[in-house]
Amino acid sequence: MADRLPRLLSLVPYFLARPGVPVAEAAADFGISEKQLRRDLELLWMCGLPGYGPGDLVDLSFSGDTVTVTEDAGMRRPLRLTTAEATALLVALRTLGGLPGMVDTASVQRATAKIERAVGDAGLAGVAVDLTREEEATTAAVRTALEQRRALRIRYYTAGRDAVSQRTIDPMRLLLVEGRGYLEAWCRRAEGVRLFRLDRVEAVEQLDEPAAPPPDAEPTDLSAGLFRPSAEHRTAVLALEPEARWIAEYYPVDEVVEFDGGRARVSMRYADPAWLIRLVLGLGGGARVIDPPELAEAVGRRAREALAAGDVNAEQEQTWDS
Repeated sequence: MADRLPRLLSLVPYFLARPGVPVAEAAADFGISEKQLRRDLELLWMCGLPGYGPGDLVDLSFSGDTVTVTEDAGMRRPLRLTTAEATALLVALRTLGGLPGMVDTASVQRATAKIERAVGDAGLAGVAVDLTREEEATTAAVRTALEQRRALRIRYYTAGRDAVSQRTIDPMRLLLVEGRGYLEAWCRRAEGVRLFRLDRVEAVEQLDEPAAPPPDAEPTDLSAGLFRPSAEHRTAVLALEPEARWIAEYYPVDEVVEFDGGRARVSMRYADPAWLIRLVLGLGGGARVIDPPELAEAVGRRAREALAAGDVNAEQEQTWDS
């Protein structure tokens, strides 16, 4: 797909500039077989603008062994970005530019500058990516370790277990997934490849030893998404009040259903029921367990026990005061 997508985007302007070009010549120009080119053209027939009706999709005309674009779905018109589109692009590009090692930084900076110039009148040049100082410092330390190929010792908070651990890791690459920065590394404690979210790295120290992931350490396959449930994971459905909506951003969730007033229902994965019970109780009235029933019952039981303990303590204080 990394090779095919740029080619698909290039095919329409190519055929617009060369109406009636032979298929064999076009395939040679793109360095692919005629069979692959015909597969690409079949896919183009299903591409276009929202609405996907007549005039919205790319349309092609074949005459003998030649191809002509008869409907370009607006690709010959100059690009016009809305304010929201330009803002989203700038945020994404500036995030990438702030995490070198993932992409060609110079290319990202050139693209950012072009968009800023194009939409400067809309006042978007001041768009910034909201990274904490801690995350910026962590990213810089990780980038240095990657450049110098050094191992790291980190203190890492694992949200799913509500635990902090010390890890010695061999950095492999930086990733930007769903708007968040991650370090992919070989974890010597787990003896496997792990993803560490940068904003959850509480401390990082570069070691005076080379990073040496095993030869069979393979990059994580993210084609099916970042989080994939394992056998130990269960799912709970929570109802969140507006003040607890941050839960859906900080912890892995499978589904978020919005309601009026800023409330939401989320499907959340967890491995340890005791951890999820503590999380819900810590949110006070900001969260409520809808499913599974046994977990909701456990939260209610723990809440009643806490209230009862509070009443006992209050009675003891009154006795001591008297």
